[in-house]
Amino acid sequence: MADDRLSVIFAALADPTRRAILARLAEGDATVTELAEPFAISLPAISRHLKVLENAGLITRARSAQWRSSSLNPEPLREATAWMERYRQFWDTNFDRLDAHLKRMQAQAEQHEQ
Repeated sequence: MADDRLSVIFAALADPTRRAILARLAEGDATVTELAEPFAISLPAISRHLKVLENAGLITRARSAQWRSSSLNPEPLREATAWMERYRQFWDTNFDRLDAHLKRMQAQAEQHEQ
């Protein structure tokens, strides 16, 4: 896998379980057990997902006595969003041009019908 930061972030986001974990952490910090509740997978599997998210910088993990909680770190999501924003602008511009072209074609068709 590529070592650049965006590749690591997008690779972490590629998995639906990890996206669901991030959605849960957006509501507040949680322990591994709390994060595992909605999934039919083992605690070690959840821990592996958390490790991927932590390596991507998407979460931070803290230990307090026997509890280990995870927290969402939104900064990598901002980076990914900023990268995608350039392409959203590109597509918006192209869709606007396509819309204008279709309106011209429709107007021409209406003129030919008259």
